Amino acid sequence: MTNRPSIADLARAAGVSAATVDRVLNSRHPVRPATAQRVYEAATAIGFHAAPLIRARMAPDVPEFTLGILLQKPEQAFYQDFRRALEAAAQAVTTARLRLIIDFLPNQNPGEIVEKLISAGTRAQAIAVTSIDHPRITEAVAQLRAKGVPVFSLLSDFAQGIRHGYVGVNNLRVGRTAAWMIARNLPAAAEIGLFVGGHRWHGHELRETGFRSFFREAAPQARVLDAMVNLDTPELAYEATLDLMARRPALAGIYCAGGGMEGTIKAIREEGMGRAIALVVNELTEESRLALADGIASLVIATPIRRLAAELMAMMRAAIKDGPAETPGQVFLPMDLHLPESL
Repeated sequence: MTNRPSIADLARAAGVSAATVDRVLNSRHPVRPATAQRVYEAATAIGFHAAPLIRARMAPDVPEFTLGILLQKPEQAFYQDFRRALEAAAQAVTTARLRLIIDFLPNQNPGEIVEKLISAGTRAQAIAVTSIDHPRITEAVAQLRAKGVPVFSLLSDFAQGIRHGYVGVNNLRVGRTAAWMIARNLPAAAEIGLFVGGHRWHGHELRETGFRSFFREAAPQARVLDAMVNLDTPELAYEATLDLMARRPALAGIYCAGGGMEGTIKAIREEGMGRAIALVVNELTEESRLALADGIASLVIATPIRRLAAELMAMMRAAIKDGPAETPGQVFLPMDLHLPESL
C-alpha cells in the first residue's frame, strides 16, 4: 500500500517550510494568499489528503476589494517597477483579498485618459491614477465620486478638491533639492537647463517652481532657462539636450523634472563628457544607476515606491469602507536620494 504524502512532502513540493504548511492547514497565523495558493496547487498535484481543507482555509471570512490602477508609459522601467511593487503590496495584505486591475496610459491625451477612467470605474471599487491635470479629467473624477468610486492621484496631483487623496512625494521640495545639488560650485554666469514632461503635469509644475525659487534665493547669478517640454519621451529629450549643449556654451546643469531622462543621459554620454554639466534626474532605474556610476548624473531623486504601494493599498481599502472624504487630503512620503558614492 502506497504511503500518503506527508506534510514534509507537501512542503518540498510547494517550496515552503513545513511550518508554513502547518499555518495554512490550521490557520495559526496569516499566510499570504499567493503562498496559500502555491501550497494548495502542490497538494492537489501530489494527492495530499487534506487538499480540500487547504482550499477551505484559503477562503477565510475577510473582505474582498477590487482596485483599479492606471499608470503611465508601460515601456518605461520605472512604471514596470511600480507595477511590481503594487502587486507585491497587494499580496502582502492578509486582512483582505485584493484584486488589482492595472492598466497603462500610453499618452497624455485627456480624452483617452477619461475613457480609461470611466472604464476602470465600472470594474473597480476605487481607482488610483498617474495623470495630467485637465478639466475633462476633473469632470470624470467628479462623476466617479458621485457613483461612490473614490479616485486617488499618484505621483502628480490632479482634480484637487474632488479626488479622494494624493499619494506621492512633495514635488515642491523635490525641485528645491534638485536645485541645491546643481547650485553647488557653479561657475559665474552659468546657465541651467530644465525639462518637463508637459505643462499639464501638476507635479512637474511644482518641481519647476521649487527649482526656480531656490535659485532666486541661493544662486541668483545663475540663469535658469525656459522649461523645455519633452513629453516624457527619451527621443525628444535626446534631441533637445544635444541642441541645448550646442547652443549654450555656459550650460552648467540640467534638471529632468519628469520622464525621458534616458535621452538626456545618452546625449551627455555621447557629446558632453568633456563638459562639467551637473545632471539631476528622477527615479532609480538601471539607466540612472549607470549614469551615477559613470559620473554623468550627480543625483537621482527617487519615489519610495514600495512604501507608497503599501500606503496606497491601505488608503484605497479605507476609502471603500468609509466613503468619500469630506476634506480630500495629501500623503507626502519622503524622497529617496541616490548619489554616485551611495551605490
